[in-house]
Amino acid sequence: MPVTAQRNSFTSGGKAIAVETFQGSGASPRPTLLMLHGADGLSYNSQYRDAAREVAAAGYQVHLVHYLDRTGEKRASFSTLFQNFMPWMSTVQDALAFAAKHPGADSSRVGIVGISLGAALGLAVSSTDPRVKALVNYFGPLPQGAIPTTSRLPPTLVLHGAADPIVPVANAYAVEALLRQQNVPHEIKVYPGQGHGFRGAAEEDATRRALAFLQRHLAGSRAALNSSPLSVGG
Repeated sequence: MPVTAQRNSFTSGGKAIAVETFQGSGASPRPTLLMLHGADGLSYNSQYRDAAREVAAAGYQVHLVHYLDRTGEKRASFSTLFQNFMPWMSTVQDALAFAAKHPGADSSRVGIVGISLGAALGLAVSSTDPRVKALVNYFGPLPQGAIPTTSRLPPTLVLHGAADPIVPVANAYAVEALLRQQNVPHEIKVYPGQGHGFRGAAEEDATRRALAFLQRHLAGSRAALNSSPLSVGG
């Protein structure tokens, strides 16, 4: 399916936030996804755009959100990560409003695909925001203190590498424990030997799982499955 890309923006915290919107041709309204990149940002890694394009080709409207614009960064600084986390969360919430109102979007079917830091933001936001109907967590840390004890996560898929040196796999099991505690529909897949990012057969398997999960919990029968690889890191 041919995919078009459009650059848009919205305002969050008085700052202009860039967002790249990818969608294929065909019927609308269609299920809508925020894609939240990792700490490496969007200036150094073209794989996020490739991944957004591939997901859009499967029948989704995908918004790749430049949430670091809120703090004026090209990549996240680990020295200011914790103080910036709440402003980024606010920006993701504003991005949900932007996405829900975007032409061709189905505001009742909005999900998040988060990668690493983006996955932590996805966990934090979706834990208290009922607009998020499904979450895919690519090797994200569990954001300590950012998920209220009274929260409830949406259906969530957790994908993690057993040998991740940046976000230890213990985070995946902690997220799984939280999902079990909340009795939320969820799936987890830990890939032996994989680090912070997937390669080869693990990468292909993760893509299949992510798209199948989104079809079950977000798109229903209206989105076609696609087996192209989601190659992301950060």
